[in-house]
Amino acid sequence: MLITEHASKYSYNRSKSSDIRIFFYYGDEFMLREITATRQNSTDTQKRWFTDSDMDLFVWHINGEPVRFQLGYNKQANEHAINWNSTTGFSHNSVDSGDEITPSKYKMSPILLPDGEFDALAIAAEFLQASKNIDETISDFIYARLLEYPGHYATPPNAAPAPEDL
Repeated sequence: MLITEHASKYSYNRSKSSDIRIFFYYGDEFMLREITATRQNSTDTQKRWFTDSDMDLFVWHINGEPVRFQLGYNKQANEHAINWNSTTGFSHNSVDSGDEITPSKYKMSPILLPDGEFDALAIAAEFLQASKNIDETISDFIYARLLEYPGHYATPPNAAPAPEDL
């Protein structure tokens, strides 16, 4: 639990499904933070969860090596998710939040729908900015994969230009 002398600068949210307390600093609302009480569904795969007001990042590891991730972005408006798996590669999805009222009047479960192309370079830049406070090994790995998205290549910041660009 976060303790501060200036509690008025912090927002407090309590999850309805568990006793997890999450604090977001208003001045840092677009910086990913790890949720350490993440449910583990497998004994051989470890899942880590990072979140901020605009992104959610889930990373699955086997023996310390990332084998899969899901980066949800634009949570406040038109949420999408980039999925990467070491065996199947990339997919990009829109998120149907299930908020539309159904005849039963209950909210439906969110689902992923195929959504094709997206601006991988813009999302990579947003991720790089938001990931400054998380494990550098993870942020570097995710950033590198985003730059590998098919059809969206870029020179990483501070990298030397390619010989054909000289």
